[in-house]
Amino acid sequence: MSGNVQTSAIMSAGMRVLRETLGTIETEIFITNTKNPGFDYTKWRENLWEDISLQELLNRAVKSEEMHGVPENIEIL
Repeated sequence: MSGNVQTSAIMSAGMRVLRETLGTIETEIFITNTKNPGFDYTKWRENLWEDISLQELLNRAVKSEEMHGVPENIEIL
């Protein structure tokens, strides 16, 4: 799959998940906030999982892999 097609598919899937989870207006607010020049993705991400234990994060990853499989061309260490 070419990079552009894969990127397009990922963007479409991401938008679908955001709309289904947040709704249309909240999705637009989320996108606007992340595009804001003052938004620091790295700082935001540092605190994203602070309330979830490592075991819970692992459980979620395993469940996601069981549901969706592992993407092609990914190296598992």
